[in-house]
Amino acid sequence: MPASPFPAALTAQFTALLRLTDADLTTLHALLQPRQLAKKELLLREGEVCRAAAYIETGVLRYFYHVQGEERTGQFFFENEWYADYDSFLDQRPSAQNIQALEPTRVWLFPHDALYRLYDERPVFERFGRLMAEQAYRGSKARGAALLNQTPAERYAQLVRDRPQVVQRVSQRLIATYLGVKPESLSRIRARG
Repeated sequence: MPASPFPAALTAQFTALLRLTDADLTTLHALLQPRQLAKKELLLREGEVCRAAAYIETGVLRYFYHVQGEERTGQFFFENEWYADYDSFLDQRPSAQNIQALEPTRVWLFPHDALYRLYDERPVFERFGRLMAEQAYRGSKARGAALLNQTPAERYAQLVRDRPQVVQRVSQRLIATYLGVKPESLSRIRARG
C-alpha cells in the first residue's frame, strides 16, 4: 500500500503554533500514523490504555462512558481537531472512556512514546504539548460549567449556536446523551426552540 499523503491542514496547524525547521517537519511526518475507522468503530475501549492522541483529518469522533447501563456522551470532535483520553494518555493507565467514530473517519495517531521522545529530542514540540493541555483543560471546564449552570434547553441552544456541525452530523439520540436528557425530552426542547 502506498504511503498516505500527510494532510496539509495538519502541517499548517503545527507551523502556525511552532517555529519548525524542515527537519522538524520530516520527523513529525514520520511519527504520525494514519488509521481509517469505520462508522461505529471504537478507537479506544474502556479498560484499554490510550496510547496515542488522534488528529481527525475527516469524520467525527465522540467519547462516551457507560453509566448504569446507559451511554453518556462527553463530547464530539470534528475535522482538524485533536482528541485523546488525556488522563489515560498522560499516565498510561486504563481508560474509563470509549472513543468511537460516528461516520467513516480518518485519523492520524501520535503515539505517546513518540511524543515524549520528541519532547526530549526537539524541545520546540513541548509548546505543542502545553497548548493541547490548555485546550483540553478549557474544554473540560466549559463542559462542566454548562452541566452545572445551564438547563438542558440552554445547553441545546448553545450547542446549536456554537457548534452547528453537531446538530447537522450527529444523531438526535447521541445529542440527547450529550445533553443528559432522554430523546423524547430533546424532541420537546427542539419543538419549543
